[in-house]
Amino acid sequence: MRVLGIETSCDETAVAVVEDDRTIRSSLVLSQLTEHAPFGGVVPEIAARAHLDHLDGLVARALADAGLRLEDLDAVAATGGPGLIGGVMVGVMTAKAIASVLGLPFLAVNHLEAHALTARLTDDVPFPYLLLLVSGGHCQLLAVAGVGRYRRYGTTIDDAVGEAFDKSAKLMGLGYPGGPAVERAATAATRPDRFVLPRPMTGRPGCDFSFSGLKTAVRQAVDALPPGPLDPADVADLCAALQASIAAVLVERTGRALDRFAGEFPEGRHLVVAGGVAANGAVRAALGGLAAARGLGFVAPPLALCTDNAAMVAWAGVERLRLGLVDGLDFAPRPRWPLDPDAPKAAGAGVKA
Repeated sequence: MRVLGIETSCDETAVAVVEDDRTIRSSLVLSQLTEHAPFGGVVPEIAARAHLDHLDGLVARALADAGLRLEDLDAVAATGGPGLIGGVMVGVMTAKAIASVLGLPFLAVNHLEAHALTARLTDDVPFPYLLLLVSGGHCQLLAVAGVGRYRRYGTTIDDAVGEAFDKSAKLMGLGYPGGPAVERAATAATRPDRFVLPRPMTGRPGCDFSFSGLKTAVRQAVDALPPGPLDPADVADLCAALQASIAAVLVERTGRALDRFAGEFPEGRHLVVAGGVAANGAVRAALGGLAAARGLGFVAPPLALCTDNAAMVAWAGVERLRLGLVDGLDFAPRPRWPLDPDAPKAAGAGVKA
């Protein structure tokens, strides 16, 4: 079974071909960093137009890299949401057109589910497992019981962890994207304990997150430094403190979720992290230590499959196609699409709930 995957939910245009034996035949990602860097973040209209300009050519290249023709495909999957709606529409309409012309099944994939199932593509992790989903727009803890079966334990009540990285990096003049820039700067820290930053929500009941106060603390630390251009040594130390605070919060909140997960799913033996922030080395190391202390297997995808990509979308399509979860061509792209629609709304969380 060969599935073509298309990902256009944010600022990467991506196409991949994945087989049901977990072989990634091709996986291409076209970044838009240069287009958005002058604005310090993603501009939705620019992103949508870039997807429209490049997607057809990327599909052709992905098929060529896989040594396949369109007629060799068994299905077409595309991110149907959540995401920037203009970009999502571009990907969905392209996938629908291919599926319609060739008479193939069309699969609308939840972008968050694609991240959630990546561990099954890379490591064949059995259900159930606990997932920490960390990205620029989301920070959630979920029990993954099966395809389409999620139980949310915690979510951010304000900002996602990736946003905290991006906004903090901007305050320190490190540019966009912020996460990799902070990680690079932190490697040069000589006094990583110099700045004392808060660890929001630590010790509180439940598994929710909050990172807005951490961004504020970074800003206060920057404002307290001598006026003028920032000293790279100061930036390195502050980045190390920021990473340490984020990692500590994620470990403490995830530990609470593991307590609940063990009670509800005693057969679960894995902790999985997914999403763009899962590429951060300090975060991966801290969570790996937590899993080891609990006697659990720890799975973090290869770095190329942490950030947005189409291989994860194609794989989610494979998983859904096996179960007969095919979508009609009347599917409407969704800017919001929670994995656990029955989860209670978190106070203050807004669209990130």
